[in-house]
Amino acid sequence: MIMENDSSVSEFILMGLTYQPELWWPLFVLFLVNYTATVMGNLSLMTLICLNSHLHTPMYFFILNLSFIDFCYSFVFTPKMLMGFVSEHNTISFTGCMTQLFFFCLFVNSECYVLTAMAYDRYVAICRPLLYTVVMSPRACSLLMLAAHLMGVSSAVVHTGCIIQLRFCGSKVINHYMCDTFPLLELSCGSSHVNELVSSVSVAVVVVISSLIIVSSYALILVNVIHLSSSKGWSKAVSTCSSHIITVALFYGFGLLAHIKPSSAESVVQRKFFSVVYTFVLPLLNPLIYSLRNKDVKLALKRTLKTVTIQGKCLCCSHKS
Repeated sequence: MIMENDSSVSEFILMGLTYQPELWWPLFVLFLVNYTATVMGNLSLMTLICLNSHLHTPMYFFILNLSFIDFCYSFVFTPKMLMGFVSEHNTISFTGCMTQLFFFCLFVNSECYVLTAMAYDRYVAICRPLLYTVVMSPRACSLLMLAAHLMGVSSAVVHTGCIIQLRFCGSKVINHYMCDTFPLLELSCGSSHVNELVSSVSVAVVVVISSLIIVSSYALILVNVIHLSSSKGWSKAVSTCSSHIITVALFYGFGLLAHIKPSSAESVVQRKFFSVVYTFVLPLLNPLIYSLRNKDVKLALKRTLKTVTIQGKCLCCSHKS
């Protein structure tokens, strides 16, 4: 994709989260802590899944991909945002802005499809347990994740391509801390109806397809669970799906709130707040949701720490001898 158009604007100015300079350093520290925790949390979860063979199952393969997306996602906005808090001029080039938008769309769309695949995995595990190992084979899981990432790329190309074709010849101030669709559309000095329509259709396709599959999967799971007579079956189904349901609810809930077109100055502030939760808080929460509520991950953590401790003692003993 060629990052060029006929605009007279070569760079944009990001207004950031707040206009109050006295809040910049506290916010810098807060988001630096968030950034560090997000990177370490997702990296730790990926490491646990890779090192522990009992976690080499379809469900944890999907969680591994989800953590990988959140891990990469944290590099899209946070470094630039942290620099904006300590630099005098918070500018971003046109190419850098379009690159940021592309990777934002890529990881968001990919996460939608990964969460969709996880819902289907839960459906097969609960409703078709005898066929689970056949349907969710390693090859099938790999193909599902390949398809998820390829569809994420295609959606990002379409979405970013629509924004690149806009003309920016007036104000170059983006009233946001990142290059997002609505702030860029507001800066367009030409007709953007077609671009906005194509972009909206692209987003709608992703949301509708993933939502239909997720809702259908859980509807079938609910029907199956209703017919279970034992309380043990109920509790197992709830424990199996609860983490995923929480993740989906937070992801789609705050995602929709962050991308509602603002109608006033207060709406712009609200959009920034929901965007912060969507882009900074959720990638931090996902590894916590899938570790604190998961006995297998807790067991894997204990085993890994025990192994590291034993190896550390053996290494100390070998040095002394």
